[in-house]
Amino acid sequence: MKIYRVLFLLLATGIIASCTSSPKTGEQAGMPNIVIIYADDLGYGDVGAYGATEIKTPNMDRLANEGIRFTNGYASSATCSPSRYAQRTGVYPWRNKNAKILPGTAPLIIDTEKLTLPKMLKAAGYQTGIVGKWHLGLGDGVVDWNQHISPGPNEVGFEDAFIMAATQDRVPTVYIKNGYVVGLDPNDPIEISYQKNFPGEATGMDNPELLKLKWHHGHYNSIVNGISRIGYMKGGEAAKWVDENMADTFLVKAQDYIITHKDEPFFLYYALQQPHVPRTPHARFVGATDLGARGDVIVEADWCIGELLLTLESEGLMENTLIILTSDNGPVLNDGYYDESDTRVGTHKQTGGLRGGKYSLFEAGTRVPFISYWKGQIEAGVSNAVISQVDLLSSLATLVGSESRGQDSEEMLDVLLGRGQQGRTELILEATSRTALRSGDWIMIPPYAGRALAAQVKIELGNSDEYQLYNLKEDRGEQNNLATSNPEKLEEMIATFEEIRGSDYGQIQQLELK
Repeated sequence: MKIYRVLFLLLATGIIASCTSSPKTGEQAGMPNIVIIYADDLGYGDVGAYGATEIKTPNMDRLANEGIRFTNGYASSATCSPSRYAQRTGVYPWRNKNAKILPGTAPLIIDTEKLTLPKMLKAAGYQTGIVGKWHLGLGDGVVDWNQHISPGPNEVGFEDAFIMAATQDRVPTVYIKNGYVVGLDPNDPIEISYQKNFPGEATGMDNPELLKLKWHHGHYNSIVNGISRIGYMKGGEAAKWVDENMADTFLVKAQDYIITHKDEPFFLYYALQQPHVPRTPHARFVGATDLGARGDVIVEADWCIGELLLTLESEGLMENTLIILTSDNGPVLNDGYYDESDTRVGTHKQTGGLRGGKYSLFEAGTRVPFISYWKGQIEAGVSNAVISQVDLLSSLATLVGSESRGQDSEEMLDVLLGRGQQGRTELILEATSRTALRSGDWIMIPPYAGRALAAQVKIELGNSDEYQLYNLKEDRGEQNNLATSNPEKLEEMIATFEEIRGSDYGQIQQLELK
């Protein structure tokens, strides 16, 4: 009898341990759903949990306060397309010369044979869907927008895709579902050009009287919905979006995707268009803040996130869904339109005290809100570990039991789930083809020729004719350059940087903001 009692106790102990141990991975965890919510130009200081007081973001705050709020979470780049490329492929954007801010007619910049996050999850048994902003190129560079558009999201792992091709301020201003323009009248075909206008078509430059939102710089081509864009478009009138309805449109598509796939493991990449320009809040949110359109669309984005959470809750999915919320790059106020975002900013600190912003090699360009939430699995906390969006592919691969790894993607599942604090030791950061190194608490920015200040957007770019070295633990605002006073550390950082990046990293002369 004693031997049976011993076996019983061992078995019981094992059962108890299995019920109280940390979350399992892969099939043992029941294949948790994965939702990535990807904001557009949301700054480190734009969220209440990160210090914002002039903008109320209760739903983002809920995820941050009940999950892991990362204080050193990074986008891979200070601009959109490169960050999205890295997040999707697990590869630094500077390794791909085409991973830069793309026009709406750019070809797909992800090789269809390349490993991607959705491909990895699809192979692991997930349904995969994207709703929202794409901006990684479509087709082969010569697209007929009136036929099936390929390759695109479907060819790099997304089974379902409801997207806009590039950005809200670029043509074509239409939604695309699985390669087809939504609502297109075949008798009114779409024509797109980024070189010259079509005869008889109004532009913001020539017809300012038709505008409801005045352009400041760069956005003076074709007019759609009273807003002039980058690039020229003719036709497709029935298919053109209404900007003020865009957030609602993407939200409903995201909710529908969840409901449709609630009985099987799914990956949803929900790519918000806010607070990128043109900032066009629905009438429900106009005046939601005292900060102008930018503040209002951040409140709108937060509401959308709350509605998505309600859908997950109503479908009984919260306990089996890992949610990651982050942004493609840092903030910018005036990014091409007169929408009062720069004149009504008041005491709001969109950078959260960091230096720079979108387009910048300084911290505010790439250090962004970064939150992981999984009800019942992640304990609430704050993590100071350094983690990058490029790490999501390898980390989520471990979660679902896949052995796939991205070239530059470090496996950080324990950090992502709040079970460890050992983050990255080195990280290459990028801004419009310029690169810098974060190593431990230090950041080194090589010398780059060109403007120190992007006058149009009033953001310091990080360019200097000297090396810059900052201790972020003691000087998170990057005000005290230690390159001269600490030559040993500088040499160490340069050596590490060149070991990863190579010595031919360039002296960038020109900067493309749009």
